[in-house]
Amino acid sequence: MKRFVIGESRSQSTLFPELLDDYVAEDNPVRVIDVFVDELDMRELGFSRVDPQATGRPAYHPAMLLKLYVYGYLNRIQSSRRLERESQRNVEVMWLTGRLMPDFKTIADFRKDNGKAIQNVCREFVVLCRKLKLLTESMVAIDGSKFKAVNARDKNFTQAKMKRRMDDIDKSIDEYMRQLDTADRQEDRVRQADTSRLKDKIAKLKDEMKRLKKLNAEMLKQPDKQISLTDPDARSMKTRGNGIVGYNVQTAVDVKNHLIVEHEVTNNGSDRGQLSSMAKKARQSMGSEKLEVVADRGYFKSLEIKACDDIGIVSYVPEVMTSQGRKAGRFTKQDFRYLPDTDEYLCPSGERLQWHFTTKENDLDLHCYWSFAACSSCSIKQQCTTSPQPRRIKRWEHEDVLEAMKLRLKLKVDAMRIRRETVEHPFGTIKAWMGATHFLTCTLERVSTEMSLHVLAYNLKRVISMMGVRELVQAIRA
Repeated sequence: MKRFVIGESRSQSTLFPELLDDYVAEDNPVRVIDVFVDELDMRELGFSRVDPQATGRPAYHPAMLLKLYVYGYLNRIQSSRRLERESQRNVEVMWLTGRLMPDFKTIADFRKDNGKAIQNVCREFVVLCRKLKLLTESMVAIDGSKFKAVNARDKNFTQAKMKRRMDDIDKSIDEYMRQLDTADRQEDRVRQADTSRLKDKIAKLKDEMKRLKKLNAEMLKQPDKQISLTDPDARSMKTRGNGIVGYNVQTAVDVKNHLIVEHEVTNNGSDRGQLSSMAKKARQSMGSEKLEVVADRGYFKSLEIKACDDIGIVSYVPEVMTSQGRKAGRFTKQDFRYLPDTDEYLCPSGERLQWHFTTKENDLDLHCYWSFAACSSCSIKQQCTTSPQPRRIKRWEHEDVLEAMKLRLKLKVDAMRIRRETVEHPFGTIKAWMGATHFLTCTLERVSTEMSLHVLAYNLKRVISMMGVRELVQAIRA
C-alpha cells in the first residue's frame, strides 16, 4: 500500500486517551445546540421532570433529550428509533449527550409529554433572533401549505367519499348476484366452485357495507362531516394535485432574513380566516407595534382585512376576481367609481346610481345602489348586465378599508414578488427535510410539536449560515 494515506491501526493503544471534545470542531453546529439549550430555563418553559424524584431510578434530564431532538431535526433524523441508533454510533451525539444512550421509548415519550414546552423553545429562539437584530420588525409574509398526515386517503371519509364507496359496493354485489345466476346454469362441479367463491365475496362486501354504515353515522356527528381513522384530527384538503389528507400549516416569515417568526398548525383547509390571527401573533413575536403583512389572494376576506386595520396592521392582499361578467366582456364593479361626497356610484356611461337600501349577506352589511331611469334608457346596458332589471352595485359599509388596501397594492408594485421570494422558500426547505412522509405523529397537538421542531431547526440553520457558529455561540452566551 505504498504512496497511499495510511490510517491508524485499530489495535494501537495510546498513552493518553484522546478527549471526546477533540472529535468535535469549534465551528461544528452541534456546539450551538449545546449552548442554546444550556441557556434555557427548562422549568419556566414548562418541561416536566426538571426536578428529580427522591426515590426510584434516576431519569434523564430534559435538557439532554431536547438537545438530542434539536440535533435530530437539524440533521433530518426525526424518528425516535433512528435517534436511539445515532446515540450509539454518532460521535457528535455522544459529545452532545455525554455518551448517554436513551432508548427510543424514552425519546418518543419526551416529545409526546412536552409539546407545549417544545413550542415555547421555538418561540424563545425567535426572541433571540430579535435581540440579535435579525428581524426587520416591519414586514412579514404570511402563507399556508398542506402537509401530509399519518392517514391514508382510504382511511379518510367525507360524505362524497362515503356515498361513492357505498355505491361501488352495491354495484359489486349486483354484479356478483348476476354471476351467481350464470353459475346456476353450469354443470354441477363448476357450479359448486363458483357459487362458493361468489357467496364468500358477497358476504365480505355485506360486512364492509355494515362497517361503512357505522362509520357514516359517526361521520355525520362531526362538525365538518368528515372522519379519519388513523389520525382523528387529519382532514381531507384540496391541493393542485389530487388532494391530501393532512394539515394546513400557517407561517409568518420575516422579509429580511427569511426567518419564521410565527407558525400554527390547523386542520382547516382554507386560508381565508387565518390572516388577522397570524398577523397578531407575528407582531407579538417580533415585539413591534407597527407591522405590514403581505399574503396571496387566498387570504382575501373583508372581515379579516378590517380586523387587521382595526389593530393597526397594514395588509397587502390582492382581491379574488370571481366575476363571470369580465370573462364575457361585461363591466365589473371595478368599472364603477364611488363618489363619497354624494354617496353615489358613477357608472361607465356617466350616470349616477343612488342608494336604495341595505341588506346583509355573509355577515356583511351591504348598501345597494342602482338607477332605474338611467339603466332603462342606457345604450350600453348589454355591456353591463343581461338582466332586464337595472344593474345593482353592492358596497360594504367598510369598503373604504378595502379600497385603501387596493391603492397600497398599486403603489407597492413589488409586494407579491416579495411575498413569493420570502415565504415559499421555507416551506420547500422544510418539506425536503421531512421527506415523502411529512409528519410522523398523530393528532393536532403532537403534529404541532413536530412542526415546532422543524421550524426551530430551520431557523437555527439559517442563523448559523448568516452568523457562523463561533459568533452565534458568543452571542448566545452574552
